[in-house]
Amino acid sequence: MIAFIWDPISQMKPLTHYILASFILLVAWTGNAMAGTKSCDGKTLVVLGDSLVAGFGLDPGAAYPEQLAAKLSEKGIRVEVINAGVSGDTTSSGLARLEWSVGEEADAVLLELGANDALRGISPEVTEKNLDAMIEKLKARNIEVLLAGMMAPPNMGKSYGKQFNGIYKRLAEKHAVSLYPFFLEGVVADPKLNLPDGIHPTREGIAVIVEKTLPAVKELLKKTCQ
Repeated sequence: MIAFIWDPISQMKPLTHYILASFILLVAWTGNAMAGTKSCDGKTLVVLGDSLVAGFGLDPGAAYPEQLAAKLSEKGIRVEVINAGVSGDTTSSGLARLEWSVGEEADAVLLELGANDALRGISPEVTEKNLDAMIEKLKARNIEVLLAGMMAPPNMGKSYGKQFNGIYKRLAEKHAVSLYPFFLEGVVADPKLNLPDGIHPTREGIAVIVEKTLPAVKELLKKTCQ
């Protein structure tokens, strides 16, 4: 005859261990979530640019800054994203409105300008000088900068393209600011991701840009939200 002795303590151990492990995981997850959001609370990112960020031809809420804010929120990063895009802006007009477009609340700026300079054949020297001045002004205000690069259209010729395309890397190195080499990466020349004009991204095109620029934006915010 085999005697069976019920030990309530030993029977409870697996359940107790499971509950304890679950509690530890919950605390760790909550702590990580709070660490990822609390540091950016009250911080403001200004997206300063042209029609590519202003939301040209798109429904409300579909522009780059709005989609970026939503994506950051999904990742547990609470930061205010301001749309300071103006359709048709060149680097000259961006420089002229810099002070009032980037208010005192700004902690970081994603600077996306230069596409209209290239489309209008403005001298690359002028474009570089304007962007240089903008970065200097922002850094003087202790504002972190992510420079979004642009490329000249092929029809502008090789000489113009060579001068223009090198602007962003030179300035990023000169001022030690973050650089996203080409803002339209993964979208340019794709009919499915652009409006009929072949220049401005659709809502889906903007979503691609948001996904591709997200790592660079998160790195920018790491500097800002410490």
